[in-house]
Amino acid sequence: MKEYTYQEKKDTRSGFGDALTELGNKNKNVVALTADVTGSVKMGDFAQQHPERFFNTGIQEANMIGMAAGLTLEGKIPFASTFAEFISGRVYDQIRQSVAYSEKNVKICASHSGLTVGEDGATHQALEDLGMMKMLPGMVVINPCDYNQTKAATLAIAEYKGPVYLRFGRPKVPNFTPAGQQFEIGKAVILHEGTDVSIFATGHLVWQAIEATKKLEAEGISVDLINIHTIKPLDKEAVLKSVRKTGAVVTCEEHNRLGGLGESIAGLLASEYPARQAFVAVNDVFGESGTGDELMHKYGLDAEGIYKAVIKVVSQ
Repeated sequence: MKEYTYQEKKDTRSGFGDALTELGNKNKNVVALTADVTGSVKMGDFAQQHPERFFNTGIQEANMIGMAAGLTLEGKIPFASTFAEFISGRVYDQIRQSVAYSEKNVKICASHSGLTVGEDGATHQALEDLGMMKMLPGMVVINPCDYNQTKAATLAIAEYKGPVYLRFGRPKVPNFTPAGQQFEIGKAVILHEGTDVSIFATGHLVWQAIEATKKLEAEGISVDLINIHTIKPLDKEAVLKSVRKTGAVVTCEEHNRLGGLGESIAGLLASEYPARQAFVAVNDVFGESGTGDELMHKYGLDAEGIYKAVIKVVSQ
């Protein structure tokens, strides 16, 4: 397969923060809001350079979303950010009513998502957020895989008119996609072409899927590997084209099995092209405290877990 390498590991939240600062320098309508976690969501540079367009609401996430919705009425492009658990579950009603239903141009930017929050434990590990957000009519849901792709996605959603949920994380992960890439909302990225199994991965699981693919290809299993950075709208054409070649599917996500990428693809296949499918995801449980790497391994969200899922599905 094509050799994917990286020179460094970088956290995806920094991709968001660097892009936000760049946007602030280019577009006076871009404003930033956070709920007392300026440093954690990498808004510090924006706040320093554009203090008149930065709002720290304190620990008032619901008010933050309401403010963001109001700012759009004056032509502003608000980027509201805090931890994924708090910006999804804690303020779901405000997002539903004031942003999605009202069709407001708010960018909901969720950091510290999934199990890789680590030692903060289950209360801080958002494993349901993608499902909650994709159910809202008109909401775009994006989950990029590394620093470069997160930066590109942040720049892209500023140009998109409408509500967006952008998800990123805390840990440093391999930064392997091209710098300065063009991010296309709703357009999957084909990383490797094969004929035996389709692997659809999103977020932090994309690099793990690359590692698993190397091992599978070395053992003679031909993998079609696709990075699904946009959960909604799903690139249905890319999914169906791949599955029609392989007839076997493995979906990979740092999210609950219920409601995430895997269920979106399963729903599409059920109506268009039924196929065998295995899910690499958290199986309807909460997380727990531990290092990110420990948790990802325990819950099977790593290269080994993906490898085992592929072996199971291709042998059926």
